[in-house]
Formats: sequence, C-alpha cells, structure tokens
Amino acid sequence: MPHFQIEYSANLETTIDMGALCEAIRAKAATIDTFPIAGIRVRATRVDFVAMADGDPKHGFIDLSIRLREGRPDGVKRDAIDQIFATLKEFMTPAMASHSIALSAEMRDINAELSPKFGTIRDHLENNV
Repeated sequence: MPHFQIEYSANLETTIDMGALCEAIRAKAATIDTFPIAGIRVRATRVDFVAMADGDPKHGFIDLSIRLREGRPDGVKRDAIDQIFATLKEFMTPAMASHSIALSAEMRDINAELSPKFGTIRDHLENNV
C-alpha cells in the first residue's frame, strides 16, 4: 500500500487528462520513502451525479483518498499528504484558472490485520523494490 483513489465530477472529463493526473500522483508517491513502490496503486473514478454549492452544474471536484497500512508516525503521514496534495494542486492549476473546481484529500490508516494482501508485483520489479 498505499492506494490512491481519485473521485472526480464527470464535468471535468473533457478538461482534465485523468490518466496524466494518475501518473503525476504515482510518480510523486514513488519519491516518498514511506510509500513502497510495489504497493502504489492510483485509480480514478468518474462520478456522474453531483450536486455542489449553489447547484450550478459548472462546479466540479476532485477528491483524493489515500489508504495505507497503519504504523507510520503522524509527522511522516502529514509530510506525505502535503507532498501529494501539492502535486494535485500544481497539476490542476491551469484548469482551475478557468473552471470552478474544488480539491480535497484525505489519508486513512488501514488495520493490517483486517486487510490481507497477496501479489507477485515485487517479483517483477527491477531490483525487487
């Protein structure tokens, strides 16, 4: 882990390259020591039905949820989310100059005892990272 789940309003589909945003988040996460590369997953889900603010359909949102196994000190998590959120904001700056968009992020710990994992990704990474 970590898993990065991006939810975004459907009205951003033609404004934002979500694949590029996923890659920007992945690339940044890969530079943060507390995130093991083999566990990084970034995915985006379009939300078709949204009601925001004054009800004007021009408003859009991106909500980034980060789930990771428990055990990291709060300072480490705070630094990590600050770096990831800064990447999100930087990526979104051009679109936000001309569109009404709300950004949010949240990091949550996952109880390792209640979250089994299995996979062969590490076997296929260079240097078994």
